Amino acid sequence: METSTNPRGGQNKYSLPLGARAGGLSYSAAVLAMLLTSVLASGIILVFKLEGDGKNYISFLASPLAIAVVLVLALTVAKQPVNRLFPLKTHPKFYAIGLLLIFGALFSLSWINGYIIKLFELMGYVPQESPIPDLSGWKLAPALFVIAVLPAVMEEILFRGIILRNAETEVGSTRAALITGFCFSLYHGSVEQTVYQFLLGCMFGFLAVRSRSIGPVVLIHFLNNAVIIILTACGVFDEATGEMLIPLAAEIALFITSAVSLVGGLVWLLLSGRQAESCEKGKVKTFFLWATFGIAVMGVMWIAGLFL
Repeated sequence: METSTNPRGGQNKYSLPLGARAGGLSYSAAVLAMLLTSVLASGIILVFKLEGDGKNYISFLASPLAIAVVLVLALTVAKQPVNRLFPLKTHPKFYAIGLLLIFGALFSLSWINGYIIKLFELMGYVPQESPIPDLSGWKLAPALFVIAVLPAVMEEILFRGIILRNAETEVGSTRAALITGFCFSLYHGSVEQTVYQFLLGCMFGFLAVRSRSIGPVVLIHFLNNAVIIILTACGVFDEATGEMLIPLAAEIALFITSAVSLVGGLVWLLLSGRQAESCEKGKVKTFFLWATFGIAVMGVMWIAGLFL
């Protein structure tokens, strides 16, 4: 069994050392697992001839199932410790910081999606129809669970847990947050939301690094998805363009308030938390080497999304 150096001192005995290699390999494994679960989901849809919400829900479950596979591999095969990869204990102020950040991001950055769509439309891109299921009445509850709860928990376990915690020990805190932001955005394969998801992923990463916990990022990830779903259900948010369907004066006031919240949250975050890990020479390349498969596959899928 290999031995890895604990950045806080001492030795940890794991089958796969915490580090850039494990982080990059985890991303590639997640992409491979998602390909397999997507094929499984497509097979179920074809066999049972699912349409509408049934088809949408099965498709949404492919990614959480893929991440569950990677989680099992990390805990049983690589024997990585739960308390190291998925720490929850943190100071309550990081939850407050998270709430400021997600309120700010939701209402002062979501407009980016609309401009990205307009930019690609100039090159002939046709926006994809949103797979959001029926949100009327009681149907809102299962939609929130599948679209908000499951992704918040499973994606944060993967990106700010397994990938970030592994990579951070060698590539450094800042680079780990940026790298996971990039991988997080690419993993979703959404042309329209690429920039917003990258910014959100980096923000989640820095919050996880500073708080030393995935608790606050799970909460704000859930809120990001849940608020969008609820506002869409209420008819005041266009999920495809990221635009609020409210009077202009109210939209301006909301934008200013949320922008102040975002800046305040970022400043508070920068002044809080532990000292960042430093980067070891060459380890960023190591991460990308082991993540090459995942990045290549998702890159091809992203490009294909522009034309299909």
